[in-house]
Amino acid sequence: MNANIFGYVDVLNAAANASWAREEVLVNNIANGSTPGYKRKDVEFKSYLNSAIEQAGRPYTTLTQRVNHVDTSMVTYRTYTDNATLSYRLDGNNVDISTENAELAAEQINYNALIDSMNNEFSRFKMVLK
Repeated sequence: MNANIFGYVDVLNAAANASWAREEVLVNNIANGSTPGYKRKDVEFKSYLNSAIEQAGRPYTTLTQRVNHVDTSMVTYRTYTDNATLSYRLDGNNVDISTENAELAAEQINYNALIDSMNNEFSRFKMVLK
């Protein structure tokens, strides 16, 4: 079995961790929807992942080859405060509960898809080892 295949699982694991962190941040935003002056937070992950895939892609042609050779130390995420969104509320809070709920639902679907993908990869590993 090619050891680089584990790189794919590492990337999936990093994506699942970032997705979980984003779910926690979105739930916290919803919980603070009525806190005066609270500024919504979000998680940035895609740009880090894209950068790591681009750097790994120099000698490789397919996306699978690139993902299998990603430097997982570069695949991280960061939480930031969203000050760019102007608040329509007088108390300065910029959380829109409807938007946060929609983002949370989308992130839960994304997280479940990542977990399913990881489970499928581990099932393939088990079949190879049999």
